[in-house]
Amino acid sequence: MYVFGSSILDVGNNNYLPGAAVGRANRRYNGIDFPASIPTGRFSNGYNIADYVAKEMGFACSPPAYLSLAPNSSSGPLVPTALATGVSYASGGAGILDSTNAGNTIPLSKQVHYFGATKAKMVAAVGPRAVDAHLSKSIFLLGIGNNDMYVFAAAELARNTSAADQRRNAAVLYVSLISNYSATISVQPSPRSGQIIHSFLFLLFSTTLILINCFGIAFDEQELYTMGARKFAIINVGLVGCVPGARVLSPVGACWGRLNELAGGFNDVLRSRLAGLTRRLPGLAYSIGDSYGFTRDTLADPQASGFADVAAACCGSGRLGGEAECFPNSTLCSDRDRHVFWDRAHLSQRTAFLVALAFYSGPGKYTVPINFMELAQSS
Repeated sequence: MYVFGSSILDVGNNNYLPGAAVGRANRRYNGIDFPASIPTGRFSNGYNIADYVAKEMGFACSPPAYLSLAPNSSSGPLVPTALATGVSYASGGAGILDSTNAGNTIPLSKQVHYFGATKAKMVAAVGPRAVDAHLSKSIFLLGIGNNDMYVFAAAELARNTSAADQRRNAAVLYVSLISNYSATISVQPSPRSGQIIHSFLFLLFSTTLILINCFGIAFDEQELYTMGARKFAIINVGLVGCVPGARVLSPVGACWGRLNELAGGFNDVLRSRLAGLTRRLPGLAYSIGDSYGFTRDTLADPQASGFADVAAACCGSGRLGGEAECFPNSTLCSDRDRHVFWDRAHLSQRTAFLVALAFYSGPGKYTVPINFMELAQSS
């Protein structure tokens, strides 16, 4: 399994990034429910979604962080690990766009570049045919986009942008995001595919057609399909307007509706785009896990899933525990399994478990067109 994404999947890459502004989770109380209560760099009280997907596939946990595997060493553990279990390139704060939290994370484009470097070393060790066969059977787990939404929405809020301008700006954002996402998975989008997405956006926002120069963006040799990836397990953007860090912006602790609308619109375009890719790329298979829908339903009926608190962070400070990150001096809840959210922006270990279970082997309500298990077992 090869993992790409943001802090919802990061298992420690950010521990190795320099700079005081880098978001890290290598301190208490993070990891308090991980074996030996070790803060591994996961933004969780224990395991995260990548861990539980990996467990469902028969692994002990998520594959290890790329930067922990001495990738610049000729004799390091990178290649044997990549061939045995896979590698995680996910990074807290990462975005689909390079500009999102630039300088303080590993953006998606660089994560894919790192995978390309990993594959080259794998090929040098065991040959191209063996590597291509291995990759074609592997799961490529992607979960990213939440940080792009946060950064964009915060900028719009700071500028006090009008509703009409928000719709136009969101359309431009979607085109950039989908262009980069598509380039990560597949070949450079064709002019025709750009027209399809643009027509969708035009209908969605009833705005004038936006020029699509950004569809020239592509990662050239770095894209995953060309490098042998065939099975994509994709987690869409969750209900990001309902995390504690977003709720504290409301005097009554309500969800940030505009941020949720932004995420929902992106998810719709992403779903349409992926359906189109399968018709163009032989052998490509995918499953979308609906994090947005799962979180929405959980918040609407928390008792059905055993939760008592859907608004506050288990670890944090200030109102709803959402005004600061989880630090060693933060307030820590005693009933961690009863909280949906671990900190101001991330799910608790138990929520991550339920999400992964729903995506891997759950009913079709939260996955399309197949679930993660069917994807893993497909030939």
